[in-house]
Amino acid sequence: MDPLTLFALANGAVAAVKKGCQLYKDIKGAAGDVKAVLKDLDDQFHKAHPPDKPATTEARNQFVQEKNRVIELNKKQGETASIYTELGEHLGTYYDNYYKCIAIFEEEERRSKTELYSGDASLGKRALQRVLLRKQLEQMGTELQEIMIYQSPPELGALWTEVNIMMAQMGKEQKVLITQQIQKDAIQSKRRQARMLRLRYEAVLGAFVLITILILYFCMALVVADRVKKYPQLGSGWVPKTEVQRIREAEPQVYVGR
Repeated sequence: MDPLTLFALANGAVAAVKKGCQLYKDIKGAAGDVKAVLKDLDDQFHKAHPPDKPATTEARNQFVQEKNRVIELNKKQGETASIYTELGEHLGTYYDNYYKCIAIFEEEERRSKTELYSGDASLGKRALQRVLLRKQLEQMGTELQEIMIYQSPPELGALWTEVNIMMAQMGKEQKVLITQQIQKDAIQSKRRQARMLRLRYEAVLGAFVLITILILYFCMALVVADRVKKYPQLGSGWVPKTEVQRIREAEPQVYVGR
């Protein structure tokens, strides 16, 4: 589990919550008698732009766009339930990745005190990264709390409180499981490294033995070739002929006919 990936997931969930809260708030604000809301917009527009001070084209376009937005939001009143559910899911995603990051950070801090670090980044750099990511994650939570409790309808504040309490307990349980998984992965990683080192050693040893055999074979072939050249009477085989073999070969062959 990479903390940067978990951080990106948490950040995406926070952005989705912000967007959902704004949409929920806009829909709630446009709910009710849409005619009264549109009439209020008309009154404000005409008050700001009397006949002797006509509105610019840009102002009129903005006015029309705002009226259309209110009308569209009013049509979406039935979507608030699904938005509420999605907000709960996004909050769960934020907390899930938050507690995973915290568990990884705490495990890295523990291991840095007991194990020799051999990565590319320095210990100081990794420690600083943990501090910065943790601060940013906590800031995300504070920002969500501000938006949902103080800048949104009351039901969203209640949703924040419920999810916060639930995820706090689940986070403690998840932290234990994540720590166990990290430690298990670390043990398996060490075993894989030891196995790779052993395979490398065996491969090097095998190559050394093979090369040694080939060198010996080549040297013996040179010795045999030199012997054949200097002492052809000993034969061309790898093993020189004995004196008995040479005498037998030199004796005339007698063929007995019928």
